[in-house]
Amino acid sequence: MNAKLKLTLSTTLVALLSIIISFNMFAPRAIPGSNTHLDGAKIIQLDSAFGPESLAFDPNGDGPYTGVADGRILKWQGDALGWTDFAFTSFQRQFLPSIFSKDKTGRLMKYSKSSKEVTVLLRDLAFANGVALSKDHSFVLVAETTTCRILRLWLHGPNSGNVDVFAELPGFPDNIRRNMKGEFWVALHAKKGHFSKLALSYQWFGKTCLKLPLSFMQLHSLFIGGKPHAIAIKLSENGEILDVLEDTEGKTMRFISEVEEKDGKLWIGSVMMPFIGIYNL
Repeated sequence: MNAKLKLTLSTTLVALLSIIISFNMFAPRAIPGSNTHLDGAKIIQLDSAFGPESLAFDPNGDGPYTGVADGRILKWQGDALGWTDFAFTSFQRQFLPSIFSKDKTGRLMKYSKSSKEVTVLLRDLAFANGVALSKDHSFVLVAETTTCRILRLWLHGPNSGNVDVFAELPGFPDNIRRNMKGEFWVALHAKKGHFSKLALSYQWFGKTCLKLPLSFMQLHSLFIGGKPHAIAIKLSENGEILDVLEDTEGKTMRFISEVEEKDGKLWIGSVMMPFIGIYNL
């Protein structure tokens, strides 16, 4: 195929994709039976930062602390003081190429504080993401973002060393957090739509999209179905879906990355937005 023809086909494809983005032709639907009131979450804006991907409280209950896209770790000091700088790290976030190319180089690793040794527990994971330990420490969960599922590695008991699928999800999981009851909150970056299903079903299609002259935001818009939204799922200790929270129109929450339950509230992070959300249960 000569260069002129390639340019013509690429230009045509980009034009078609732009039309698809404009009309939300691939927008995913609400999940049947879900609670669609997540748009009622309270918003806490960040100061000159975006992408509060993960959240954590310290042993005293202070915080939360969150890492943002520029490498800083911020601490929430309440309404009076707001966000303050807590620490600085190096950060780089590039996730779409890993999904569209169906990369399977992810690993689950264990670090021993006593021996200071690292042990690889699982290999060949498709975009390894959130990790959570069960309440009784019998198993550990790891999210595979690309495959839209949660894997379970048994650490103790008769199934020790075995791996199984803990849950199949309707979208792309990010972080996992266990609550005091032993249940698990999973944040989904986006639901599976027609475009993302096509890209993941045909690897050549996904790789071709990465080569097109599309900006990150254009490619991301296609990936999410052209319509910003938010979805959080609560799973039982056995992987059963207990609750689904959605902001189907993306009015308040979008592209959430973590859900941390504390004192009857859900603290919600996002890898792309300049705020965190607080939702009253």
